[in-house]
Amino acid sequence: MPNENDATDDHASSALADLLARVESLRPVLAANVGQGSSDRRVPPESIAALTGAGAFKVMVPRRYGGYELGVRALLDVSAAVAVGDGGAGWVTSLTGVCAWMVGLYSGKPQDEVFGADPDARVCGSGSPIGTGVQVEGGWRVSGRWPYISGSLHAGWATLGVLGSDGSGQPAGPAMALVPMAECTLEDTWHTAGMRATGSNTLVVQDVFLPDHRVLSVSLAAESRYASEYGGESVYRAAFLPTATLVLVGPLLGLGRAALEYVREAAGRKGIVATTFARQADSAGFRMQLAEAGMTIDTAHLHAHRAAADIEDHAARGTHPDQLARARIRADTAWAAEHVVTALTLLLDAHGSGGFAESSPLHRMWLDANVGARHALINPAVSKEIYGRALLGVDIDIVAAF
Repeated sequence: MPNENDATDDHASSALADLLARVESLRPVLAANVGQGSSDRRVPPESIAALTGAGAFKVMVPRRYGGYELGVRALLDVSAAVAVGDGGAGWVTSLTGVCAWMVGLYSGKPQDEVFGADPDARVCGSGSPIGTGVQVEGGWRVSGRWPYISGSLHAGWATLGVLGSDGSGQPAGPAMALVPMAECTLEDTWHTAGMRATGSNTLVVQDVFLPDHRVLSVSLAAESRYASEYGGESVYRAAFLPTATLVLVGPLLGLGRAALEYVREAAGRKGIVATTFARQADSAGFRMQLAEAGMTIDTAHLHAHRAAADIEDHAARGTHPDQLARARIRADTAWAAEHVVTALTLLLDAHGSGGFAESSPLHRMWLDANVGARHALINPAVSKEIYGRALLGVDIDIVAAF
């Protein structure tokens, strides 16, 4: 007999299919705005408005506030679909999506302050505990400078990593502080070769008071112990760092698909200089390069989706993945990013130097993917080291957490 879980799964699948259809219909608008986004170093307002109207920023917002309350696999798929049109917009979609998910880990009161006050609220953030949080009566006083805050130009709130201390200076552990953007200032520091439209500038907070309910313990969160009273919402039981890491590859998957599509379509009308091939598509060598790139992109998708399944299976059961499972999720994430970059290089080799012309979208896809794949959390060498240590049962003491 059908059960309640089957109905929930059917609802989620239908909601995601509808959302993806709306997002994919925006591709012409997003693609037309890519140049402006790169020049302005922010996603153009027209694209933000279109994505908001389609519901792209609500993938991981609780259903209680009109969101979709879907999991990390859905955020991968939606941000990839956005990135097919615009890599920078895909990155902003993914990062604001996961920050919305983080708000769902707090208690109900701050959730009401964010999404209850504005169901379309967007959240940016950084988990790096490089700010300071001092416990005072009734709350914390927070200060710091956080670089690389993607989506900060379009957000109303920020969730920021701090190292806490009590009034006497004793450590109180790492925490995430939920700060209104009205209490923050932005420094224009994002000048990069790729992912320019993400506007990932530096966010500054100076001695802002936050009530206790707007501070989330990272030590507890790292064990999937969250402040939310809504225990039945399995999306907000997902492992903290694996989820925050995996979402980084969604936009890269979309860029890989977009590049493959572009090179494949061009092959029927573009020749190979200094050969007798009037069409690249007639060359067996080109076909082999295209096939290898396509399989490499497929490999990236398979590893990313396996990692998402691992995260969501544990969340559904209410269990925290053990060290080996977490290490494999991180390795899968880095492997996916590494393979997208490899595939893009293969595609540029096959397509030819014309792909680097400013008039070609291929060079921007290559730049965006290469910059995005260099995020510290998906460093391939470190991720493989972590997984290798986990496979051997060796202490994983090379990172603070994973």
